Amino acid sequence: MQRRRFLSTASAALGLAVLPFGAGPARSADRARTLRFVPQADLAVLDPLGTTAYVTRNHALMVFDTLYGIDDQLNPQPQMVEGHTIENDGKTWRLTLREGLRFHDNEPVLSRDVVASIRRWGKRDIYAGALMSVVDDLVGVSDRVVEFRLSRPFRQLPDVLGKVGSNVAAIMPERLAKTDAFTQLSEIVGSGPFKFIARERNPGALNVYEKFEGYVPRGGTPSYLAGPKVAHFDRVEWHSLPDPSTAAAALQAGEVDWWEQPTSDLTPMLRLSRVVKVQNQDPAGLTGLMRFNHMQPPFDNPAIRRAVLGAIVQSDYMIAAAGDDPAMWRDKMGFFHPDSPMASTAGLDKFPAKVDLAKVKAEILAAGYKNERVVMIATADFPVINIMSQIAADVLQKIGLNVDYQTADWATISARMQSKEPVAKGGWSVTCNFTAGTGIYNPAAHTWLRSNGERAFVGWPSIPEIEKLRLDWFEAPDLAAQQRICREIQTIAFEQVPYVPLGFYYQPTAFRSNLTGMLKGVPLFYNIRRT
Repeated sequence: MQRRRFLSTASAALGLAVLPFGAGPARSADRARTLRFVPQADLAVLDPLGTTAYVTRNHALMVFDTLYGIDDQLNPQPQMVEGHTIENDGKTWRLTLREGLRFHDNEPVLSRDVVASIRRWGKRDIYAGALMSVVDDLVGVSDRVVEFRLSRPFRQLPDVLGKVGSNVAAIMPERLAKTDAFTQLSEIVGSGPFKFIARERNPGALNVYEKFEGYVPRGGTPSYLAGPKVAHFDRVEWHSLPDPSTAAAALQAGEVDWWEQPTSDLTPMLRLSRVVKVQNQDPAGLTGLMRFNHMQPPFDNPAIRRAVLGAIVQSDYMIAAAGDDPAMWRDKMGFFHPDSPMASTAGLDKFPAKVDLAKVKAEILAAGYKNERVVMIATADFPVINIMSQIAADVLQKIGLNVDYQTADWATISARMQSKEPVAKGGWSVTCNFTAGTGIYNPAAHTWLRSNGERAFVGWPSIPEIEKLRLDWFEAPDLAAQQRICREIQTIAFEQVPYVPLGFYYQPTAFRSNLTGMLKGVPLFYNIRRT
């Protein structure tokens, strides 16, 4: 009740606090035609390849379209393409673009735009790298036809081109796609249902999108990223509100329409509201994780990484992230989605039934720990990551590690994660994060499991055995063979520890009850209406 009284007071005060949201062009816009959204974190990076942060991925799915899109069953369906043909024993794929596709600068979408976009994306995305490794040539054979010429069959081609995990295969004009893959785009121009309005961007506070009148939806029935994408709102505003109580109050007061990730402590109160709905829109869920920097001591030592497993109680992290309701989370989780056919119990005994911190501390010393400073970086404005980081830091201190806990905003932390410098020069040792369930169903797109050294994702694990097995998985003849390979991968992962799985959870979202048509999965802004 005390929390509810606080939010009631906050809501009353919000008329003044939130009123500036409507400044400028928003004042003249019809409020009923504007959707106001509070994202999980500030949109610090606009380039869809500039980061793997999901807030950037969600932004990309508004502005850019993709050749394929996964449906509710996570099967890829044609999106920008009208269809495809496969020839030469699976080594030639010919994709035909739908008619009438245009970019936001009113130029037509041509095969050369697709070729340049795929080549740029292929230099950054981990799953795309698997495809590009077998591409002998990628050409536009006409304005609407793109041809992949492969050295060997790659049956997962539609899946990788329609993947929802970061980074999505965003199609952009050739002039932008020719930008170096490791350089930020100078402008954001896509062909999706919404245009990004750069002139209204206020970093750390506001990002604005407007309906693209030239977008031609495909036919069919909406199903996640597949089917028609119809924008019913003329304008979508993203308001960065890092304080959860402010976001909750704004939602209740109707100053915002949708809060992407309500915190577990405020969710019960929001469920009592008659004007707010709290629902789990993403059945694939999320998994929490602790990532080591494999390039820096002490976590360049696999024995120390392995010893840390003995101090991990996954349920502690999951209760903190998702609340007391056990229906909202699962522990005893390995390196693959618990509902995936690739999941197994291999290696789970590394998590003890009863934690003995003194024993773990002794194992770390025996492994050669020399009291090196352990810099743990954590975001102060991303509640789920923040609470997992606090628990992890406490555990690491209790097992004898010299923890230097450093916090900053999400934009700063996500940039710092890219640093390979020693901790004395601004580097880092360990961090907590989460990843989408869709990305860990198998080894193909599993960013955090890739272990190819400096080419791997931040943390840069080098575990050749995992890399070999991953390639074997692509060539496996049947499901049983794939499952056997994934069991081997998980066994090795619990020995070498590319990261520590902290459990699986569902993240509800909260929105005004007069919104309808919201699709399952990640936040999507088309097909939503206000009744």
